[in-house]
Amino acid sequence: MNTNRSFFERNGGTYRQVGDYLLPNLTIDESEQQPIGKYGRMRKRYLKEHRSVLYTNLLTTGKLNQHLAEIERSCEEQLEHIIQQMTKQEGVTEVLKATDQMAWVARMNSIRNRAEEIVLSEIVYR
Repeated sequence: MNTNRSFFERNGGTYRQVGDYLLPNLTIDESEQQPIGKYGRMRKRYLKEHRSVLYTNLLTTGKLNQHLAEIERSCEEQLEHIIQQMTKQEGVTEVLKATDQMAWVARMNSIRNRAEEIVLSEIVYR
């Protein structure tokens, strides 16, 4: 066994020459590609900037896209749940919407912003 080979090469990875550098040939299977929304992109940026080891591990194992899609789903579900709870708790109802649309919009925007801050701190930036 050639001990000069990298861990990546020993596990079937290959490289391509780009200028003076050897870059790993990393691809995502079509079956693993999932649409990534706002929260997935925010998570990706956070991982790149603050958790680079985790980002690299997810990227090299081919699990990054799956992780980002799961974060996206979790954020959307949690956001919806928190908004429902807050609207019920604060009495923001369809009656308010029918009688005073501007007040309803203002309160819903406030609730959405607060709920999003919770989701970002608990899921995206952890």
